[in-house]
Amino acid sequence: MRTHLPRGVTATWSLIGLVLLTINLRAAITGIAPVLGELREVFGLSGAEVGVLTTLPVLCLGIFASVAPMFARLLGTEIAIAGSLVMITLGILLRVVESPVSLFVGTVLAGAGIALGNVLMPAVIKRAFPARVGSLTGLTMMLMAASGAVAAGLAVPLDEAGGWRLALAIWAVPSVIALLVWGPLAVRGRRTRPAPSTPAAPSGHGSLLRSPVAWYVAVFMGLASLMFYVLMSWLPEIMRDAGFAPAAAGMMVSAMMIAGIPLGFLIPVFAARLRDQRPLVAAVAITMVGGLGGLLLAPSAGWVWVLVLGLGTGSAFPLAYTLLNLRAPSPSIAAGLSGMAQTGGYLLAGFGPLAVGVLHDATGGWNVPLVLLLVLVVPEVLFGLLAARPGFVRPARTPAIAAPPARPEVSTREPVRAR
Repeated sequence: MRTHLPRGVTATWSLIGLVLLTINLRAAITGIAPVLGELREVFGLSGAEVGVLTTLPVLCLGIFASVAPMFARLLGTEIAIAGSLVMITLGILLRVVESPVSLFVGTVLAGAGIALGNVLMPAVIKRAFPARVGSLTGLTMMLMAASGAVAAGLAVPLDEAGGWRLALAIWAVPSVIALLVWGPLAVRGRRTRPAPSTPAAPSGHGSLLRSPVAWYVAVFMGLASLMFYVLMSWLPEIMRDAGFAPAAAGMMVSAMMIAGIPLGFLIPVFAARLRDQRPLVAAVAITMVGGLGGLLLAPSAGWVWVLVLGLGTGSAFPLAYTLLNLRAPSPSIAAGLSGMAQTGGYLLAGFGPLAVGVLHDATGGWNVPLVLLLVLVVPEVLFGLLAARPGFVRPARTPAIAAPPARPEVSTREPVRAR
């Protein structure tokens, strides 16, 4: 069936949609932290409630990532992404209602939408641009980091200019713009969707649970995410306790994020050109050990170690994200692997900062938490080396469901194909 979008227009539209989707996958999370003090006063939140509010988005990324492949199979990838943007928009707008219930519900809704977009983005790249996996994954990683940094940096100026409502609601604008692009793609996806009777090959999330390579990628992504979110949460406190001024300690987090932005583009490009990505994993391990060891042994040189950690964290997550596509032989498996890896990864990352905080309170210092992070580099690099070996994920097949031999798995199930 012909659609309203010609082939060249569809490819361009998909690329624009991919860029706009990426811009919306961090701003709603990072834009709220700088105005937490005012939100606490306006909503009358307790310290525990503030802690829940800051942890909810990361937990939502893990919890809702598991259902993204199912939505993509049932509705189609483009329709699922359009739905995720609707959720992000509604969640952002709900948070400006002066009610604690709306604040928390909006945060969950926006986090759920971001989780769906996170998981489905690799599948979009794999299906629509299979020859440009490295460059487009790099572009999305770079834009994701940059949009998160911009949202965090503009939060306080927007708050001072128009109040906390403006600081939160402004990020509904890019999500609405992205929805205007994904709407036609969703309509096209519905028109080109296979008949319901089309048999499906077993490429879902459950079949990946028996694949060792899928678990290697998932654990590597989880530990890379944990390192990033622990440092994002506690680096200012570590630096203040090391003798740095509060303003300088706060700027160190921004410096760490900025240092990783260029690597968000470069690492996926290099990874896609290499048959074996293990040298990149080794480089990540060296930088993480150097940065964490430096904080532990010579915290007075904090700026040096922060930049080194920026290189490490800025390389690890983009590399793990690129492996989602490099280890997947088809877009459907890329979506399933992405859902599996991000579910475990973000749940682990969500509890990481809490565990480090408890350990700090129990020991009265940062030496033991930093030693723990150094120890965790060992399994991170081991699973990373296993995940980076050449090869593909091999999902377990279900004997009771047999796909017709003349129709390959990738063409019988996926509801959307870029033209």
